Amino acid sequence: MQEHEYHELAEATIVAIEEAVEACGVDIDTESGGDILELTFPNGTKMVINKQPPLMQLWVATKFNGHHFEWRGTEWIDNRTGAELWALLSEAASKQADTEITLKPGAA
Repeated sequence: MQEHEYHELAEATIVAIEEAVEACGVDIDTESGGDILELTFPNGTKMVINKQPPLMQLWVATKFNGHHFEWRGTEWIDNRTGAELWALLSEAASKQADTEITLKPGAA
């Protein structure tokens, strides 16, 4: 993948995450700036999603763990666990919000 392709894909993914969070029906505050999206849950816990251009990755820091995602074919995959980005985001957001949340692209 070329560097410009990574930036376009990563930025589009971060925007899609923000839109999905806003559409999920749970009062999660979002703050974005530059290459970072920060989610603050009603209980005060946070999740941070950010670009890592030197590695061409997206990093997700949850209350429970950190994850490094690489683009593999058609989706972002955690290079340690093999989890797909949207599945991990839904699971982690559900745990942090203490309610079932399903995040998916195009949810807005």
